[in-house]
Amino acid sequence: MAGELPFEKPLVELQSKIEELRKFTEEKQIDLSDEIVKLECKAKELAEEIYGNLTPWQRVQMARHPERPTTLDLIKDLCTDFVELHGDRLFGDDSAIVGGVARFNGIPVTVIGHQKGKDTKENIARNFGMPHPEGYRKALRLMQQADKFNRPIICFINTQGAYPGMAAEERGQSEAIARNLREMASFGVPIISIVIGEGGSGGALALGVGNRILMMENSIYSVISPEGAAALLWKDSGQAQRAAESLKITAQDLNELGIIDEIIAEPLGGAHRNYALAVQEMRKSIEKNLTELRNLNSDELVEDRYDKFKAMGKYNLLSEIS
Repeated sequence: MAGELPFEKPLVELQSKIEELRKFTEEKQIDLSDEIVKLECKAKELAEEIYGNLTPWQRVQMARHPERPTTLDLIKDLCTDFVELHGDRLFGDDSAIVGGVARFNGIPVTVIGHQKGKDTKENIARNFGMPHPEGYRKALRLMQQADKFNRPIICFINTQGAYPGMAAEERGQSEAIARNLREMASFGVPIISIVIGEGGSGGALALGVGNRILMMENSIYSVISPEGAAALLWKDSGQAQRAAESLKITAQDLNELGIIDEIIAEPLGGAHRNYALAVQEMRKSIEKNLTELRNLNSDELVEDRYDKFKAMGKYNLLSEIS
């Protein structure tokens, strides 16, 4: 099992033992099929036990897995005729955000998303999926174009957060994010935002003002990373696991709280273990939600989005407390 996580170690060891028995059977011509079948059954039970009871911190690790599908992977397999567009027409191009026009099931759409790398070299080129202001302005330019030509917008969210460097702040990072929030709220086309890995802070929310917010089963969505929260609360980033338990950042928690609309199921072990099945599940979810949203006119879409975000959160009135 490539790229295994710490909690997967017992399963990895068992699968290695099964593979050794298979090789021994081939080399020595000894029939160990019964033993292999028993171990395979045990491995299946162990996998269901591990992945069926993941803790919030384990889901954080899954969301950050280096082999997890990226935005460009998903665009390639969900869409056809993709043409990537570059630049914000103000400063430059930001490779941490990719986007362009494509067809989803024959329907013209605009697709935009954070892009992480597959290895260290690519991650450096993509700034580890942390956009600068020009990235968000590029995303906004593409969304404005989509609104003009009446194309649905599909956003893929996967970032630790917006890049916090001095140059980004000098070029107006907070203003770029705030403008995206305001403008996305007013577009008269369907917007579907999907958290595919890590959805961190305003850097994620800048692509997250959608009519539908979906999350892959092993993704996370939060106002701050567990490490950042731990550093603030306990002055110790090593308490990240403790913070993850308290932040309610998993898809399951957020669905229960009404922050998101739907959880997209992943194959046992995560989307990177069976990518084809993961894409199939995502396609079904996008199809369903896009069909529903395309039945609304522009005013209804804006109202739907407004009502959605207005309804978020739970509170008690002072009169009820007293």
